[in-house]
Amino acid sequence: MADDRAPADREQSRLDEAAERSGRAVQRVRHRSGEAGRIRARQWEVTLVISLQAGLAAAIAALLAKNLLGPGSHVFAPAAAVGTIATAIGQRARRTFALLSGVALGIIIGDTLRFILGSGPWQTGVVVALAIAAALLVAGKGGPLVGQAGGTAVLIATLAPMDRGLEVPRIFDALVGGVVGLVVVALLLPVNPIRVLDRAAAPIYTILCEQLDELAQAIRTRDEDRTLRVLERFRGTDDDLSRLHDALSGAEEVVTIAPARWHRREQYHRYARSADHLERLMLDSRAMARWSTTALQYNEPLPPELSDAISRLGQAVAEMRRERKYGDDPQRTHRLIEQCAELAGRASAKGVESFGESLVTGLRTAASDLLRACGYEPDDANRVVRRAAGAGEAEVHPPARRQMIRARPTRGARARRRAHQTAARRRNDGRAGLSTRERPAR
Repeated sequence: MADDRAPADREQSRLDEAAERSGRAVQRVRHRSGEAGRIRARQWEVTLVISLQAGLAAAIAALLAKNLLGPGSHVFAPAAAVGTIATAIGQRARRTFALLSGVALGIIIGDTLRFILGSGPWQTGVVVALAIAAALLVAGKGGPLVGQAGGTAVLIATLAPMDRGLEVPRIFDALVGGVVGLVVVALLLPVNPIRVLDRAAAPIYTILCEQLDELAQAIRTRDEDRTLRVLERFRGTDDDLSRLHDALSGAEEVVTIAPARWHRREQYHRYARSADHLERLMLDSRAMARWSTTALQYNEPLPPELSDAISRLGQAVAEMRRERKYGDDPQRTHRLIEQCAELAGRASAKGVESFGESLVTGLRTAASDLLRACGYEPDDANRVVRRAAGAGEAEVHPPARRQMIRARPTRGARARRRAHQTAARRRNDGRAGLSTRERPAR
């Protein structure tokens, strides 16, 4: 009967494992779908802002071109305004300059070659080819300068023979459109740079907090598959980091050209410095997940202090986000980071092998980077981490106390000392019996 029940038990255990794997898969799908929903919501908001800015800029550019540049079909002014707005956030001023440069380059090459070669299909091809080649040589890569140079060359080669005087209005249209686009971004509808940064950094904070806690639990239970999933999750954060860089570029542009946002400059610079170290912390966490996976694969001992230290690091990240959001002094973050470094020192003192030692080093590096994200100078951050880690090591292996114990002299040593003292007294007594002249000079 026992033999009959054994396969059933094995089958039941396999079913349990399959159900557990299915549950984990469902949780991952829900987590990813939730993150995708939040990202889509942020994208919808950015899309709405850019659409409003582009529509407003196009209307103002068309109105100004009609009233300032005289009668005619001034389609290039709103087109230039839309081209200035509808680009990656943080590159609008650069795009406007590239747009105007491309228009000027296209006009110069188009007019020169049209005067030399004349007009026609093959002349249009030659003009466009040379305009694109010149733009690529100037810019070094594709972009608005290349596109505008090629487009302007096409217009000059095809429309200029039928519509005389097209070159100068084209330049003024591009100038009006580009300036209007910048004015809309800087004065009329400037975004809140800190809000943009908060929303761009939110996914990174969430991933760090959740995955560091997940890594700590995986080390605690020695679950190699779990640490590997954490590693894959950290490896999939390139898009989030790219969005953070775009947000930093856009926020820098806003606090530079928008007078209504100049009071945010200092706050932006603090945020930019912390974002740089936040990216380093993401790389540190990825390395820790990799070392944890390898240590478990090699069956290395991982003291429980390691998982506790990683958990403290995740708590410190969450606390830093809260304190930065409300403008509080990062005292609690500092304490949590000290606890993380102290636990790492204890784990190292208890005994770890090669990959475990790398994990300890990664923890200390991550703690230092997090302190620097809070505003600490590099030397101060390293000093705090080094002192806390040393205190943790001293708790496990306290330094030996030097006891000043005077050794008891032996019998022979006491006899020699008495003989030396007796000989010294005799010399002094003999010297005392001599007259002053007979005494040796001292």
